[in-house]
Amino acid sequence: MALPDSSKVPREVLGVLSTLRAANRSAWLAGGCVRDLLRGAEAHDFDVATAARPEEVQTIFARRDSGARRVVATGAQHGTVTVLAGDHAIEVTTYRGEGVYLDGRRPEHVTFLDSIDDDLARRDLTINAMAWDPLAGELRDPFGGAKDLGAGLVRAVGDAPARFAEDGLRPLRAVRFATTLRFCLDRATRRAITSALPSFEKVAAERVRDELTKILVSGRPPSRGLELLRRTGLLARIIPELLDGVGFEQNRWHAHDVYRHTLHTLDATPATLLLRLSGLLHDIGKPRSATMRDTSQPLSKKGEHHFYDHERLGKRMALEICERLRFPKRLGEEVALHVLEHNWHYRPEWSDGTVRRHAARIGLEALEPQWALRRADLLGRGRYVEEGLSNLDALVARFASVLARDRALKITDLALKGPDVMQALETGPGPQIGEALRWLLERVLDEPSHNTPEGLRKLLDGFKSSVKI
Repeated sequence: MALPDSSKVPREVLGVLSTLRAANRSAWLAGGCVRDLLRGAEAHDFDVATAARPEEVQTIFARRDSGARRVVATGAQHGTVTVLAGDHAIEVTTYRGEGVYLDGRRPEHVTFLDSIDDDLARRDLTINAMAWDPLAGELRDPFGGAKDLGAGLVRAVGDAPARFAEDGLRPLRAVRFATTLRFCLDRATRRAITSALPSFEKVAAERVRDELTKILVSGRPPSRGLELLRRTGLLARIIPELLDGVGFEQNRWHAHDVYRHTLHTLDATPATLLLRLSGLLHDIGKPRSATMRDTSQPLSKKGEHHFYDHERLGKRMALEICERLRFPKRLGEEVALHVLEHNWHYRPEWSDGTVRRHAARIGLEALEPQWALRRADLLGRGRYVEEGLSNLDALVARFASVLARDRALKITDLALKGPDVMQALETGPGPQIGEALRWLLERVLDEPSHNTPEGLRKLLDGFKSSVKI
């Protein structure tokens, strides 16, 4: 494999390497940036490994810049400082070895070393255990990472079970790289993942969330990552609810079981975290809400099923899963909304008021992603796809037509505000003002032409006669 192109390295990064070399300290680019550059891909984060100790790095760059704030001790106790150079924040880490991982999450201590090869030996995967000196044009690859990169193979450095037992996140990282790079897992590495599951269970939810996010958003395709997670046992530790759908047959409208349908839907969604999470969880409630179409038959995974109200159950389950994995609360709520609303079937007899009420309930900003999720859901059925897409197209067109004319969908869109209502009702603040505004909105959703100050004041006469002010 040819060496990377040194012109792809920012001059600020080359300057950091040159400065360390001028101070008689060896320095290399290491890890992910070397992997990406060797692949001919763009590298975003440039990490430098050096023989210089953290305090030396700080001294070298402070002296060079006449005391300007050029270095931040972001993790000096672990050997890392950050050099601020132009627009780049470059992590500079001392060659290091790691002590025993007693908790499966972090080493008991870090030992500083003098050899780049010894530093590379502590890394997780061979494709991440390479170092490159763009100044001298030299590649250090003691574990065959370049060969694995060329072969499309994800392989652990050294003894795979020992490597994964050290840090429980490493098995998930192996699956992530196999998915995002579209590589194969080395057999020994894949077997080691199962033996490392006890260590994986100690990993913080936030670290798991970040790796899962990369699988979902950057997976090629994401379904392959989910299958690797399932077959290695990791999925049972992350989202075990998805396994309920394995082999769970649906009905005549679907060619796939719940789990396979989920994978097809996931691959068909646009590559945003919101939509990929929504696609992953949109039918999470189906197995637990299933009933047999033939009520004389006991519930089983086989046969024709009804899934009444699976959307509401799915909403609750999606919220719980997103909270468990420490996704932001707002994102979890948006995912839950899409899970609740994913199963629309348009009927031409809907009134314009019905359309406006649907839009008001969901929110205008959520409509486009909702249509994208529904399209992916229909593509994932494997049966009656064209009929479903035709119905969706009619739905989208009807919403566009109605909303192009009338966009008063929430209380803040009304032509009267709270003080106006108080004046019209000749009363002060109180719960009746909110009640009156909601009452007005219901009338405007049915007939948008009422949404003028004069029209709403006339409507308030009817409100006053129906309640005691």
